Amino acid sequence: MAELRVPALVLAAGGGSRLGGRPKALLPYRGRPLLEHALATARAGGCAGAVAVLGAAAAEVRARVRAADDCRLVDNPGWPTGMASSLLAGLAALPPGTTAALVLLVDTPGVTPEAVRLLLAAHTGPADLAAAAYAGRRAHPVLIGAAHFPFLRATATGDAGARRLLASRPVALVDCTDAAVPDDLDTPADLPRWGIA
Repeated sequence: MAELRVPALVLAAGGGSRLGGRPKALLPYRGRPLLEHALATARAGGCAGAVAVLGAAAAEVRARVRAADDCRLVDNPGWPTGMASSLLAGLAALPPGTTAALVLLVDTPGVTPEAVRLLLAAHTGPADLAAAAYAGRRAHPVLIGAAHFPFLRATATGDAGARRLLASRPVALVDCTDAAVPDDLDTPADLPRWGIA
């Protein structure tokens, strides 16, 4: 059987419009930018490197975020059009031999290496499609096998991202209820919960 190779695809392009224009990638979390935390989570969980898609304040993010050698930072000039453009930019930058991508949102700091490990353990080949579930509810991260990349390229638009793919194909739910928290950071009211000023 061919080796399974799953890099993380970290979507970190948003401008944080509901956070007063603070780019989420640069929010300070546990002493480092939130993007750095997401990359460390993916690495500790066992991902084979990472592609992080930048948009808002990309130059500042590059200057402030320390990324490992196996992490590629990719600019998405079309980031204001929605998450789909970042997803497509990330797919285009995945390394050869990728059998699946673990899609991780930068604004979900409660996702843990254990949740990443659980999803990676569910990967058996390029036809896989799996998502973390919390108390039976599908959330992030999501593992997308390479066999689904052409469908994604053909259907991802606006803010929908992989929604059409996930709605049209069977998705294996991986229970991460006791391993992580899927809540995202969207508004200033969310910040105190994560210790962000």
